[in-house]
Formats: sequence, structure tokens, C-alpha cells
Amino acid sequence: MEEILGARQLARETLVETAVRYAEDRHWDVVPGTSVQDGAMGRRCSCGHPACSAPGAHPLHRDWAAQAASGPAMIRRWWDEHPDAAILLPTGRVFEVIDVPEQAGCLALARLERMGIPLGPVIATPTRRLQFFVLPGARDKMPEMLRRIGWGASAIDLVCRGDGDYVVAPPSPMGASGTATWAREPTEANRWLPEARELLSPIAYACGRAMAEA
Repeated sequence: MEEILGARQLARETLVETAVRYAEDRHWDVVPGTSVQDGAMGRRCSCGHPACSAPGAHPLHRDWAAQAASGPAMIRRWWDEHPDAAILLPTGRVFEVIDVPEQAGCLALARLERMGIPLGPVIATPTRRLQFFVLPGARDKMPEMLRRIGWGASAIDLVCRGDGDYVVAPPSPMGASGTATWAREPTEANRWLPEARELLSPIAYACGRAMAEA
């Protein structure tokens, strides 16, 4: 029992310390999300809705966008009150995210690395998605950028997450699926994010190929 409690405490410390590190080292705004709770009916979201579509993967507060902060004191206060809260990173501020299916994302990641194109951090979600960090300002231009390289915005499974949205950051649990992880961790080498247009053609091609194979 002591070992189990110790493991839970370590996980909680990892969440709060990681949230603080994102704020201090990367200057990312952070906001607490809900958490996944084990119960008699299985794993459920702490929001209390039995049919929650994103257990442990949505904001804890309704006014999350206004509350998001990068101050360590505020972050520690949130996680003192909600130690199992997921770490959410608002998009559209310091970065936006190109969100694609896992198969296409892995294909694109390998191709981008072979081409020597600089990449930012990349999140791998347990819901089988890869999320590429890019400079803000891409979402509004995305339909036109896709059209120029021969893809319709609705023809492939590619979503650009910008202002008013967020991503679930590692090592946050996400429902019964697992935990968000880094496919490419934030490091000094990828502190400077690429423009979306630099990555878009290989990513769109990979999405189209994955859809054709499916």
C-alpha cells in the first residue's frame, strides 16, 4: 500500500513540477485540466459527467483562457488544490499546433527529419494523434496554404489548433487510453519554432497517403 501511495505522490509531483518547468523554461501559459478518476464504474472524468467525451482532457475552469498563467506561484496553487489535474497548454499564444493522425504524423516526422527541416516539439497523444508545434498565425492561413499545395482543407484529416484552443501536455493521463507523451521533447535545440508552411507540404502529403492506404 505504501508503494502505491508513493507512486501516486510521485505522479502528482511530476505534474506540478512539469507544469512549472513549461512556464519557466519555455514561457508557455499553463492551465489546469480535469483529471481521470478510478471508481466502481471504471475510469471517469473528474468533471462528473458520465458521458464526458474527453475525460481528463478538458479545462477545469470555464474561463480557462483568461485564467491561464505562467507564474510558478499560481501554477503551484492550482495543483495544490487539484494535484491530479492534467496540464493544458493554450494554443495561439506562443505556438499553434498542427494536429494529424498518428500514422500520418509518424510518416511526416520521418520524412521531415530526412529532409533536415528544423522541428519544434511534437506531442503524441494516446488517442493516436501527433501534434506539431509551429509559430502562431497559421490557423487562419491554413485553408489557403493547403489549397496552394494541392489539398482541400476538408480533404485530409489535418487540424490547426490556434487561439481559443489547447493541447494536453505530457505527462497528463487522458481517459482510459493512456498518457500524453513527447514524440520530440522540448529542448534548447528546438526552442525556436518553425513556420507552419515549412512543414505543411510533407505533413499534408503524409495525411493524404495515410487516407489512401486506409
